[in-house]
Amino acid sequence: MNYKYAIVLGIVAFSSFQAEAKAASVSMLGTANSFGVLGGSTVTNTGSSVITEHLGVSPGSSVTGFPPGIVTGTIFTADVVAAKAQVDNATAYNFLAGLSSNVDLTGQDLGGLTLMPGVYSFMSSAQLTGTLTLNNLGDPNALFVFQIGSTLTTASNSSVLTTRGDIPNVFFQVGSSATLGTGTQFVGNILALTSITLTTGANIKCGRALAQNGAVTLDTNNVSNVCDTMPQEVPEPDSSIAVLGSGLVSLLFAFKKRLLSCYATIGTI
Repeated sequence: MNYKYAIVLGIVAFSSFQAEAKAASVSMLGTANSFGVLGGSTVTNTGSSVITEHLGVSPGSSVTGFPPGIVTGTIFTADVVAAKAQVDNATAYNFLAGLSSNVDLTGQDLGGLTLMPGVYSFMSSAQLTGTLTLNNLGDPNALFVFQIGSTLTTASNSSVLTTRGDIPNVFFQVGSSATLGTGTQFVGNILALTSITLTTGANIKCGRALAQNGAVTLDTNNVSNVCDTMPQEVPEPDSSIAVLGSGLVSLLFAFKKRLLSCYATIGTI
C-alpha cells in the first residue's frame, strides 16, 4: 500500500508545479512588462545600443548615453511610471524566488546543458560558459526559472538557445548582480536584486534587463522583449508533465491490480 501513497504524492507534486507554472509568466511582471531596461540607481550606455520598448530608472534619476543609444519607447526617470514598474518588478522577483525548486544545479556550469521546463536553483553563483539549450518540448508557453543565490556571469560569446522558437517565460532571478560577457547572445528575463552589466556586444532577445536597486550598464547592446515564436506543435509522447502524471496513474492501477492478485492467491491457500 505504500507504493500507492508514494504515487499519489508524486501526482500531487506534479500538479503543484503545473499550478505554479501557470502563474509564472511575463504577465506577472505587470507594468515592468513594457520595459526593456529598468534600473534602480542609474542606466548608463556607451555606443549604439538599441532598447526595444521603454527604459526606466527609479528611485534614481540618471540616464546617460541616449543618444547615441536608441530607445524605441519612452524614457522614464524617477516618476510614477518608473516607480510602479519597480514595485511590480520586486513583486515578480519575490514570486520567482518563492517557487519550489525542481533541480539543484549548485556548482554546475550551465554551458553544455540541455534543460526541460522547470525551476532550477543555485545556492550561490551561476556561471554560463558556452551554450545553454532550453528544450521547450514544443510548448511556446513553457516555463524556465533559474533561482540564483548571488551572481550570474556569462563567459565571452556564450549563448542561451531555445528549441522550436523563442519562449517568453524564461526568468533568471539573481540574488545580487548579473554580468553578460562580451558577445553573449542571451534569451530570457534577468531580474537582479542589485545590478546588471552588459559588456560589449552582449544582446538580450525575448527578454529584459530589470535591476531593482543598482545600475544597468550597457555597451553597444541590443535588448528586445520581442519573441519570434513558432506554431505550437503536438507535444512529444513523453514531453509533458500531464503525460508523466498519466504514467503515474497507470502505475497506481498496476500496483493495485498486483495487490488484488496477491490477496486472491493468499485467499486460496
